Amino acid sequence: MGNESLSRLLNEWENRARTINGRKEETLSIYQCDSVKLEALAMMYKLPKADVVATLLHEALNELEAKMPYVPGNKVIRIEDGEEIYEDKGPMPRYLAEQKKLMSAT
Repeated sequence: MGNESLSRLLNEWENRARTINGRKEETLSIYQCDSVKLEALAMMYKLPKADVVATLLHEALNELEAKMPYVPGNKVIRIEDGEEIYEDKGPMPRYLAEQKKLMSAT
């Protein structure tokens, strides 16, 4: 085992520890057909079902956030490259505000 493989192993362990330490146990109800799909993925990739669920949910939330529409308001909040950037009146500011409230409550 060379230095490169040990470094790679340590990096993998660090990433795994960071991922696990950032997780919170939740209970949720899902459709039976989705449970079967999750179990099949877990078996196929030899992963715990909880890891598959956590990863899929994380990725889905990131994609959902990226797709939230920007709705320009009337107020200019900054100028970028000579262009006026207007406040966002879409769902993102409310979503971020709710996140901030929840984070400060914990």
